[in-house]
Order: sequence, then structure tokens, then C-alpha cells
Amino acid sequence: MRALIQRVIRAAVRVEDMTKGSIGPGMLVLLGVAATDTANDADYLADKLLHLRIFSDDAGKMNRSALDANAAFLVVSQFTLYGDCRKGRRPGFDAAAPPARARDLYEYFTRRIRESGLETQTGVFQAHMQVELVNDGPVTFLVESPSS
Repeated sequence: MRALIQRVIRAAVRVEDMTKGSIGPGMLVLLGVAATDTANDADYLADKLLHLRIFSDDAGKMNRSALDANAAFLVVSQFTLYGDCRKGRRPGFDAAAPPARARDLYEYFTRRIRESGLETQTGVFQAHMQVELVNDGPVTFLVESPSS
């Protein structure tokens, strides 16, 4: 499982000109699910993101986790994180989970984040979405579960 995360001042996701999720300060999570991923990968990644210290403390150092900062989450499915661009000119997506499996793990991951009590918004699985964000820093990380 892969998450491209961005610390944001604000972020929103729209589908067909309707806002489906929006947050203030927090973390935008573009989440990709691999064909080999399990609930253990989602558990690992959710725990990692909740505790990853990417938010600034009073001294301006990245010393606070999302839990410490009471940060919001916007989780957006992103199968293209498993696009393989090494050969040819068109990405291959063989490593990405099939849609039904990906949806189950995406929803499971989102539930795990919500269980923390932090505000958690989502996009619409398999929809064509427009994601808007104001990256804070910029701070962007690629985080993967161990099996990735």
C-alpha cells in the first residue's frame, strides 16, 4: 500500500462540480492499493500516518504528529500510484489491486483513520475527481507499507 501524503493548509476534492470532501489544516492522502495488500498493510499505514511527525512545533520543527496537531485527513483513492512507467510509453497497472479489493482496503484504511477521532473526509472511489490543495511547506512524502 502506498500513500503520497502532503501536509496542507487546506484541501478539497470535487466530483462533477460538487465538493465531496474538504479539510482545513491537515494531511491530504493519495492512497494506492496493490494487488498483494492486506488489512495488515492498511493497519500499518494508518498507524504510521497518524503518528508520523510532520507537523511543526512551536520552534518550527517537524515534531508533532497528526494526533498531536489535531490535523484533519482527506483520503483520496489513487490507483495510478501503482502505475509502472519503466517500459514503453503507456503506464501499466498490473501491480494495482482490482477495483473491488482496492475499494475494501481503501474503506478499511479510512475507517482506521476515523477511529482516531480526527476529522476524516474522502473522495469518491473510482470517480473522476478534481483535487485542490495548498501544500504547507511544501511537505510531501511517499509512505509505503512493508510489503510494498
